[in-house]
Amino acid sequence: MKLAVEKLNAYYGPAHILFDVGFAVGAGEVVALLGRNGAGKSTTFRSIVGLVEQRRGRIMFEGADVSSSPTHEIVRRGLGYVPEERRIFTDLTVTENLEVGRQPKRANAPHWTAEKLFALFPNLGEMRDRPGGRMSGGEQQMLTIARTLMGNPSLVLLDEPSEGLAPRIVEQMVDAILTMKREGVSIVVSEQNLHFARLICDRAYIIERGQICFEGTMAELDARPEIRDAHLSL
Repeated sequence: MKLAVEKLNAYYGPAHILFDVGFAVGAGEVVALLGRNGAGKSTTFRSIVGLVEQRRGRIMFEGADVSSSPTHEIVRRGLGYVPEERRIFTDLTVTENLEVGRQPKRANAPHWTAEKLFALFPNLGEMRDRPGGRMSGGEQQMLTIARTLMGNPSLVLLDEPSEGLAPRIVEQMVDAILTMKREGVSIVVSEQNLHFARLICDRAYIIERGQICFEGTMAELDARPEIRDAHLSL
């Protein structure tokens, strides 16, 4: 098992946000964490990588307990995190942004180079010398993912990768994620877009009000329209 989260609780000050959240991700698997805005998806991701100070529970990554590890150590072990905010360096070029993310090869993960990433995201290959601040939101999202892959992670957390993107860019994102899966990267995708999740995911968990309320394959979710409508309909 690449990642196992057990009884994860998280707090922002006195507010209890996550309640015994648990899920697992196998090698080469794409798993969706589905839920409406404010359901606890981003807090779950931030807690896994150690960015929420007030948390308790057990987080196992690559067989090691990282529950109390600082963020830099978790990332160094090969867990990549792509936040929703697309935190690129706007004054650096595409190529320079990628170099910032470079880490050594890992025995248990695919090795990414800039050229390999330009093949994965052809748009980026056409603007290698363009500053990040002069790119569209979709292009910045691609760059954020590509920079994370330069760290050669064995598992990546993608927070709302399709949000706000044009349909053409969403199609490219689907292709890129499926290619990452074929390369052997395990992926957890935080999403509201059920159609997008269907195209890329093997299994899904639904989170609502900080609690997991469904787990199963995408086919099992589609066979339970009452669950889908109760927890995902806007």
